[in-house]
Amino acid sequence: MFSADRLVKTLADTGTVETGFLIFCQYEYLATQYLMIALLNTRSHVEVTQALELSSREHLDLARMQLAVRIDLTQWEVQPEQARYVSFIKGRMGRKVSDFFMQFVGCEELVDIKQQNKQLISSVDAYLASESLDPQEQHQHREEVKTYFKEKIDAGESLSVAELATRLPAAEDDSANFSTFTSQLETPLENEIQPDPAALRQLAKFTGQGGGISLSFDRKLLGDRVFYDPATDTLTLKGLPPNLKDQLNRRGD
Repeated sequence: MFSADRLVKTLADTGTVETGFLIFCQYEYLATQYLMIALLNTRSHVEVTQALELSSREHLDLARMQLAVRIDLTQWEVQPEQARYVSFIKGRMGRKVSDFFMQFVGCEELVDIKQQNKQLISSVDAYLASESLDPQEQHQHREEVKTYFKEKIDAGESLSVAELATRLPAAEDDSANFSTFTSQLETPLENEIQPDPAALRQLAKFTGQGGGISLSFDRKLLGDRVFYDPATDTLTLKGLPPNLKDQLNRRGD
């Protein structure tokens, strides 16, 4: 009852209009205790009774769950200093609703996941460039990083900078590796980072848009079929996609 009153007060304080059932669920998964809190709406459905009659019913709309938080109670008890025991569902309702829900739960977002992933990818690029590798070698190591990202996303685990360092080239005596490189950055990376699936696209492609132009191409094509001249701010493409070439040839039709 106290939690429901707190939710109502938070809605009033933030001027947010929201309805639904407030659900609390404590469960155990892989020897870890979790607490899930969710605000769920209902949805109508029609079912056939044993008498073969149609009946209208309401059910919790789990498919459209937008407001939910999971608290890792085990990590909260064992490693509270990590401050990574709270995670929110990625909904489509916008930042304002997330803010009200975070206020209701009583937590504050300390880590920008997308920014951390972006910095990690930039650090990988800078590190590979510093190792004086040829383009093919750099591409192979980026593929290894992509594989590591996917493994962690599929397993629902965090990325480890130290673990990633073992998959990237290093000095023969291991005196300098990726972990050492990132620790010397002006803004060092977190030791553990929650992987962002969007980062996989950054590893695979160069993308950009603006001024009526939208471009995207595989990284491995740079220097092969795509050439960049920073002095003249030009990009030269060789071997255009057939459908684009066809459109260009028919531009006067």
